[in-house]
Amino acid sequence: MTTATHPGLQSAQRPTRSRYLIMVMLFITVVINYLDRSNLSIAAPALKDEFGLDTVHEGLILSAFGWTYAAMQIPGGWLVDRVSPRVLYAAALILWSAATFFMGFAGSFVILFVLRLAVGALEAPAYPINNRVVTTWFPEKERATAIGFYTSGQFVGLAFLTPVLAWLQHHYGWHMVFVSTGLLGIIWGVLWYLIYREPRQFKGANAAEIELIQKGGGVVDLDRNVKEEGAPTAHPQSGLPAPQGGALRLGAARRRSKASFNWNDLGLVMTKRKLWGVYLGQFCLTSTLWFFLTWFPTYLVKYRGMDFIKSGFLASVPFLAAFVGVLCSGVLSDFLIRRGATVGLARKLPIILGLLISTSMIGANFTDSTPWVIFFLAVAFFGNGLASITWSLVSTLAPVRLLGLTGGVFNFVGNLSSICTPIVIGFLVSKDSFAPAIVYVSSLALLGALSYILLVGKVERIDA
Repeated sequence: MTTATHPGLQSAQRPTRSRYLIMVMLFITVVINYLDRSNLSIAAPALKDEFGLDTVHEGLILSAFGWTYAAMQIPGGWLVDRVSPRVLYAAALILWSAATFFMGFAGSFVILFVLRLAVGALEAPAYPINNRVVTTWFPEKERATAIGFYTSGQFVGLAFLTPVLAWLQHHYGWHMVFVSTGLLGIIWGVLWYLIYREPRQFKGANAAEIELIQKGGGVVDLDRNVKEEGAPTAHPQSGLPAPQGGALRLGAARRRSKASFNWNDLGLVMTKRKLWGVYLGQFCLTSTLWFFLTWFPTYLVKYRGMDFIKSGFLASVPFLAAFVGVLCSGVLSDFLIRRGATVGLARKLPIILGLLISTSMIGANFTDSTPWVIFFLAVAFFGNGLASITWSLVSTLAPVRLLGLTGGVFNFVGNLSSICTPIVIGFLVSKDSFAPAIVYVSSLALLGALSYILLVGKVERIDA
């Protein structure tokens, strides 16, 4: 596909809005991504009975995804800098969805555990790809809104489809939870490959839209092959000039990104204080999310005495609250940018406020009323959603040629929580009390806010 343009009429063109289609595609992908992360928590009560699991082993199986997901973040980020999102995302979607599908036929704890490890490993490139696509397709003033919109997919999918998965399990058994979500992902992986293109190759994007993205800070040529020599020249398809700095610099960056793994690059993204601020903050933020993705249904059923179907619907309330929070976050952040606020203030303010609000979860320890429990958890998860534009800071801070690697390290540190949180909660809870686990998650939210306040500092791109 090529961009349809008429150079003589370029100045009179109104920008197309193909980038919004890309945003919707990312949204759908994230919905599927999080259904495959959370489906095990829906099936967990049934699996616990079928395989005779205690709370420690339940915590281990719930954390299995996180082991390989975290371990593969840096290799996955490295791949993102080298393989087209069209190919890499399609392959990852199809493969992790196939592993999810076969979980529905697992006949033992060991097989289930191994397949869950495979899902985690194959999902590893997902969020670095999302960040790379948004950095390519969106100007700075729209980027937080785009990130907020696709991130909301994790909460929308969980809010509306968690009751569906609970219903499927109730009527058809836990096997169907994995079969249905696996088939959905395989179909979408094929569609992603057929539809997605880079900005200059996307048929529906005209030259005016590409220029809007490029002038607004979008890196539209991140995946473009550029001649080694030569000064800035017009792109033959779009009629637009080459990016400032010339083809030579872009070509050099491209050659570096195609090179073999460089330990100095890893050292660079692992030794910057402001990057560690967002890494640690992401660990704390993701801990709250993984409580809801793993132990939340068990908390409602086993510790609050709700029946399974009722808990499925009540579990959707905090996810709806998080959906509202993440949409508010993106819109608020980009609004502040347009009103002249610094990028640092516009990006960090919603994140810090959201993490502080998430500490309200501890209120659930001081009531036996189901409505109040759901209220405190919904407020806490609204805060989690409000803080969920953290990838916008990665887009702004990361060296351009190391967007994938930085995103991989960011997601690696953040998703160590997917290992720690389910296991720690499994050790903290007793037969009759979930209170220590709530204190643990609330404390991490406070630590995350302090990380952004004390470590990140001025928000500006790191040179490399």
